Amino acid sequence: MITAIVLIHAAADSIPETAQAIADIDGVAEVYSCAGEVDLVAIVRVSAHEDLADLIPAKIGKIPGVHNTDTHIAFRSYSRADTESAFAIGD
Repeated sequence: MITAIVLIHAAADSIPETAQAIADIDGVAEVYSCAGEVDLVAIVRVSAHEDLADLIPAKIGKIPGVHNTDTHIAFRSYSRADTESAFAIGD
């Protein structure tokens, strides 16, 4: 599974509608509105890199209110739960 973090610049007056439209796309796991340099952050999970090309420019990029995107591919996932489970073997 390939995970990508998509930073999205969106029209300020349509952020809730834009976020929901993005969240409704297959392959989009989560969408967050946030403060800072970007308006929305989407977590995308697909089975192949080619799927990103279909999903991000062809679907997310075409949603009304989306100005541009910046995509970051995740190499590895780290979380507190992963660390705790590694040390819980044999408990």
